[in-house]
Amino acid sequence: MSEATVIEIGVSALKVAIMLSAPVLLATMVVGLLIGVLQAATQIQEMTLTFVPKILVAALVLVILGPWMLRLIVNFTMQLYSNIPVLLK
Repeated sequence: MSEATVIEIGVSALKVAIMLSAPVLLATMVVGLLIGVLQAATQIQEMTLTFVPKILVAALVLVILGPWMLRLIVNFTMQLYSNIPVLLK
């Protein structure tokens, strides 16, 4: 297995990791920003006010996009396993 092949596998693994984490991170970031603006406007500084909505949004995103995420990681793993004989040459 050449160095280029190892780098290619690493890059594709990083792409899959970004695709898996991006929806949850972006959704919680948007909710955190909206809650932060609301807190700044009303001067309410309660920690649970930011924590609970972010957890709920993250759970909702995982429920909605969970099947897609599972398909993505399973397809990546199956492709990697099926390429093992080719990669060992």
